[in-house]
Amino acid sequence: MRKSIPVLAVLVFLQFSCQEKVQDETKAEGNNDVVQTKEEPTKPEETEVYEPVPPKVTLNASGVPSDAIVLFDGSSFDEWTSSVDSTAVQWYLNDDGSMTVKDKSGNIQTKRNFGSIQLHLEWKSPKEILRDGQNRANSGVFIQQRYEVQILDNNDNPTYTNGQVGAVYKQSVPLAMASVPTGEWNAYDIIFHAPEFEGEALSKPAFVTVLHNGVLVQDHFEIEGTIKFIGWPKYEAHGKAPLQLQDHGDNSRVSYRNIWVREL
Repeated sequence: MRKSIPVLAVLVFLQFSCQEKVQDETKAEGNNDVVQTKEEPTKPEETEVYEPVPPKVTLNASGVPSDAIVLFDGSSFDEWTSSVDSTAVQWYLNDDGSMTVKDKSGNIQTKRNFGSIQLHLEWKSPKEILRDGQNRANSGVFIQQRYEVQILDNNDNPTYTNGQVGAVYKQSVPLAMASVPTGEWNAYDIIFHAPEFEGEALSKPAFVTVLHNGVLVQDHFEIEGTIKFIGWPKYEAHGKAPLQLQDHGDNSRVSYRNIWVREL
């Protein structure tokens, strides 16, 4: 004859099994409120970690990080090519270490392809004002050839705000207008997290953060898709791609200098 299992033992077993099941289901659902099974630390060293050790990064005299790829230092166009036909860049290489858009010569792009990045570049509009609206010192930084951070001289020059300086063009109005006076050098620091795809389907959108002269103007903005002058933005599956600087084709004469990138 079998011995009967005590009722209390059965209840304890069932309670323990249910708790395990709930915790497993919670973890499977990605819930952050998982029941903590670890004991609360009682010593400071119990919450200290020593690995991984971050790599050391230093800055040179120009403020360029030691792990950065220098895309333009004023000496040559070696890292760049024409977006029109992959030939040599036709823009102007200036004696002051900058380059200037050559009107109607076409966009230029990096020879390298990039995914998620930290990008630094400096730009200025010409001091002499010739045009208004979108035709005054218009250029742009195209990340992965698709997602544009607008460059424009907006000093006493209003335009549609999702197309002004610091905008993610036609998608996001900047949080502030932080331009220096016309003809002086501006700086962009851009953090870009590339989109991810499963086959042709988008699994994770792109995000961008932009600081204009140290002022936050885009705060981890979720990019809606490829920039469109007409129509709604849409995502199309792609991989790493070049950075691109725009020739707007209206004698914008925007100049660039000190361009570097860190791959994330």
